[in-house]
Amino acid sequence: MEQMNLEQLWEVINEKLTEHKEPYARINGVYEFNVIDRDITYQIAFRDGEAFTYEESKEKPDCTLSMKEEDFKKLLFGKLNSTLAFMTGKLKVKGNIQLALVLEKMLNEYELTKD
Repeated sequence: MEQMNLEQLWEVINEKLTEHKEPYARINGVYEFNVIDRDITYQIAFRDGEAFTYEESKEKPDCTLSMKEEDFKKLLFGKLNSTLAFMTGKLKVKGNIQLALVLEKMLNEYELTKD
């Protein structure tokens, strides 16, 4: 799965969010992911137990995470410690930092590495 391109990976994320809603049932907010070395933006909006994914900046983000493609994939696969990445400059966060911390915990519940 780690060999997927970003577009394929985003499709898998969308499927996982649709299949398994419990990890984000209590999250309300819009995450924006800027993949800076590819000039690509993705968003996930969580509202009332539902997730909406976008392949663009569609809504005003509550939390924006900017990183390179390699680090974005590591984040999604639970192989990037977001706190360490933030402190070493691999990850830049704007907006609600608490949402960023919630995101890492939520992603770990999806166990993307087991597919």
